[in-house]
Order: sequence, then structure tokens, then C-alpha cells
Amino acid sequence: MTDEVLVAEGLGARTRRGWVFRDVDLVVRAGELVTIDGAAGSGRTSLLLALAGFFRTTAGTVRRTVRPALGFVAGVNEPEPGLTVAEHVEERLVLLGRAPFSLRARRARALELLEGVPLRPDALGRDLDRLSAHRLGLVLASLHEPGIVFADDVDNGLSEVEQQELHKALQETAAAVVVTARERLA
Repeated sequence: MTDEVLVAEGLGARTRRGWVFRDVDLVVRAGELVTIDGAAGSGRTSLLLALAGFFRTTAGTVRRTVRPALGFVAGVNEPEPGLTVAEHVEERLVLLGRAPFSLRARRARALELLEGVPLRPDALGRDLDRLSAHRLGLVLASLHEPGIVFADDVDNGLSEVEQQELHKALQETAAAVVVTARERLA
């Protein structure tokens, strides 16, 4: 039995303007945290989304042997500005068909899922700092019971200590993790 959770071979995406990325070969195994690094505009977010199954490719193949989930990806799944953290969790439970019927029970379940996560359940999406947006993204991703989780720009706007906290949370969310960063992560 193999421990490969994702295999990409010759993966590429081309638009009328040219290649966004191409000839990507990648194997991600259980227990790994893989970083796609590069400058802003280099195609790393598009590649991340393609690996997760959320961006159309024009060349190559991607095979995932586990369920993927997206953590925080700016511009793709940002927190809704007017919803609280708890309301985000409640909404995701409803979308996944896992929400209790009553509003009171749904709120209690959301608060239970947020226990131990350093987020204020009543904080509005618009008021979350970058680390909190990532934390909320991971709580929401965990509801999908993923085998691999994807998150974008995990070094943007975060201190070294915050990056370490985020990496720990990422690795606790899924067996494998793929992230993008502007610089190679230690």
C-alpha cells in the first residue's frame, strides 16, 4: 500500500496569455507539508487550487487518494465580512448536511467545534487578522474530514511565531498539507 495522497504529472494550465504553470510533477505523501514558493504573480495560488481540484488545467493529471479541503485562500474563500466566526461554522454545517435542525442546537454544535481554537466565536469576518482567517479556514476545512488540506500565502503578514502556530494547526487538520508561501519555509 502506498502512502501517496496526491500525485501530479505534467500538470499545466495555459490561457490566451500563456502558461500560468506547466510541467509540474509532484508527489505528496501522508505526513508531509509541501510548500510551493515563489513571488506574487508566479502562479503558485493557481497551482495550489489546481492540485486541490478547484482550478482547471489544460495539461497533465492530478490524482488524489484522499478527500481534499481548502483552508484560507484570499479571494477564493475569505470569511464573509458580516458573519461571525460561529455563524461561518454553522453555515458550513448546514451546507454539509451535518447541522442540527434547531438553531439553538446548531449554535451549540458550532461553539463545541470552536472549543480550543484561539478564535472569538462572536468576531466578525471583517475583523479577523490574517492568522485568525487561516484558523477559521482550517476549522471549516476540518468539517470536510480531509486527508489533505491546502492553504495559500501562509507567510504573508504573519510573524515567525504565528507561522509556526499556523503550521502546527495545518498539520493537525489533515494527514498531508500543501501550502504556498513567498519564501521557502523552514
